[in-house]
This record gives sequence, C-alpha cells and structure tokens, in this order.
Amino acid sequence: MLRVIGLLLLIPLFDIVLLVTVAIPFLGALVTVALVVLTALVGMLLVRAEGRATLRKIQQRLAVGELPTDELIDGGLLIAAGAFFLTPGLVTDFVGLLLAVPFTRYPVRAATRRWVVRPYIDAKTGGFASGQVYIGGFPDDDGGPTGQGPTGPEDGPGPGSGSGSGTSFDPNDATDVDFEDNDEN
Repeated sequence: MLRVIGLLLLIPLFDIVLLVTVAIPFLGALVTVALVVLTALVGMLLVRAEGRATLRKIQQRLAVGELPTDELIDGGLLIAAGAFFLTPGLVTDFVGLLLAVPFTRYPVRAATRRWVVRPYIDAKTGGFASGQVYIGGFPDDDGGPTGQGPTGPEDGPGPGSGSGSGTSFDPNDATDVDFEDNDEN
C-alpha cells in the first residue's frame, strides 16, 4: 500500500518537472496553462458523462437482482479520474484520461480486481469469498500444545502400523470407525 501512495505522490512531482522543463520552454507559459485548463475541462465533461452511464448500468444490474461489481469498480476509477483531472498538469490529465475512457479503463479495472479487490476480500474473509480456502489443517497450528507436527511424534508408531490395541481413534484414519455393527445396539 505504501508503494501505491508513493507512486501517487510521484505523479504530480513528475508532472511539475515536465511542465517546467519541457512544456513551458517549448510551448510558452500561456499556451501551457491554456492546455492544462482545456484538458481538465474536457476530462471533467468526459468523467461526468461516463459517471452517468455507469450509474445507469448500476441501476439496471440492481433492477434484475445482480451485483454491479464491475460498475462499482468503474465508479471508483471514475472518481480517481476526476481527481487526476482536477490536479493541474499534463501527466495527471493523461492518467485521468486513461481512467475515464471505457476501452482503456477495462484493463485497469481487471488489474484493480486482481491485485487490489481480490487480495483485500481474501484477507477479510480468510479466502472463503474467492474460493482460496486453506484446507491443510489449522492455518495457525504449529503442532498443537505439545509442539509436535500434525502427524504425531516422530519416534512413535504412526496410524495403521498395527502396534496398538486397535481401540485408539485417529481422526485422519477412517478405517478405525466401524459403522456396520451399529445394528446390534
């Protein structure tokens, strides 16, 4: 998460450097300011139109009883696009344009779902929401109270070795339970 915040802080810094070293000397100060204002205005109109379309899609999905997951991610990306358009600069306007245009927003949405949404949901639900459930025993079990591993002591007999009396119960060995003799009770 700190890397994302660091990247978001580096974008405006890179934007200022680009404006001072490239745009102002070649285009002039007045043209550069006019270009930044024009891209911000056009971008905000685009975000407004895409936001209305996304809201309409959310309402349609909810009307038929479906979850609007893609549309909600699009709404969040459009909010981020609006913030980038409000930040003065050419690089931030370009990033905002990438997030506002539907065909460039699709890969960003897929990456957001894969690297942000799914890990967050897995962390909150223990993997049950995405099906990535840990099934190898107790996840935090370091061998139980005796400090032994999940298979028992290393020097003792293992399950099914035949050295015991046959009356012990091993939950991992289904052959210890005799279900056929229950009719005699």
